[in-house]
Amino acid sequence: MILDPVLPIWLLAVLGALLAGFAVWRLVDSDTGRARLAWSLRVLAVLLLMVVALRPVLPAEVEQPPSVSGGLEVYIVVDTTSSMAAEDWDAASGDDGLAATRLDGVKADIAAMAETLTGASFSLITFDAESVQRVPLTSDATALRSAGDVLQQEITAYSQGSTVSEPVELLESVIGAAADENPAQERVLFYLGDGEQTAATAPESFEALAPLISGGAVLGYGTAEGGEMRQFNGYDRPTVDSPYIDDYSSGTPVPAVSRIDEEQLETIAGQLGVRYLHRDAATSIDSLLDGFDVGDVTVREATRGARVEFYWIAAIPLGLIALLELAALSGAVVELRAARRPTERNGA
Repeated sequence: MILDPVLPIWLLAVLGALLAGFAVWRLVDSDTGRARLAWSLRVLAVLLLMVVALRPVLPAEVEQPPSVSGGLEVYIVVDTTSSMAAEDWDAASGDDGLAATRLDGVKADIAAMAETLTGASFSLITFDAESVQRVPLTSDATALRSAGDVLQQEITAYSQGSTVSEPVELLESVIGAAADENPAQERVLFYLGDGEQTAATAPESFEALAPLISGGAVLGYGTAEGGEMRQFNGYDRPTVDSPYIDDYSSGTPVPAVSRIDEEQLETIAGQLGVRYLHRDAATSIDSLLDGFDVGDVTVREATRGARVEFYWIAAIPLGLIALLELAALSGAVVELRAARRPTERNGA
């Protein structure tokens, strides 16, 4: 709650002190019960008047946050299978002692997209055993950045092999619906993954998506040497004590190693008709993003609902006291006129 006074607070304090001081003085000086009651009500009236003049209000809540929108829809699809936890993104360890993973690189690139493509509308889709739209199409870049920051690999116990084309059906549905609604809108697609195909079946083609987009890129994460992956139970973030995912193919369990499949990623890029770019911690995607035009940007200010006023709570008893004063004044006038009539008749 805040105050929105009708006059400067210092001036209200001076006026209130003068009026209340006078009323208290008369209250103390009163010699009858009726007079003391009258001046007590006037002291209360001064206090209520000050509350009304200070105008306590509850600020209006933001109904619509400020936003920036342009003429570009950006669809980001991220591989969150266990292989994206491979520790071959950056050899340097973080504060937790863990080496950076491919998913850490993905998070950094999503943050760069949110910052560089200001004014675009974003949608984030992830896939592992199934595809999920994490962020529906929105111009709120903060929502995209927040969703990207909390991305996690799939739960290790649920991993049953991965296919790079898992998100194709969902992408066709989401982007296709947007294209039907607004055919003239520019749309781009960014595919972020390592290209590792462990499912027994061959991946589907992405060619059906090509007519729905006007550009984008396939971003590849990982190295040819590969990296080991820590297990994830779905609750606790991996630590330096978390065991690595094991490979039992040789009969003896050894830490599994995931390697990037750039040939697969280049195939996806070719099917989409977009550029392939290998990513590493030493470079950024700024030059890639500079090639995308967001279009005319419209800035919309935040809108607020109606604020809640509380002065009326004090105004109700103040009005009642005013009515009592008016009634008392009317009674005094009647008594005065009645007292003057005999005098006027005697004088006549």
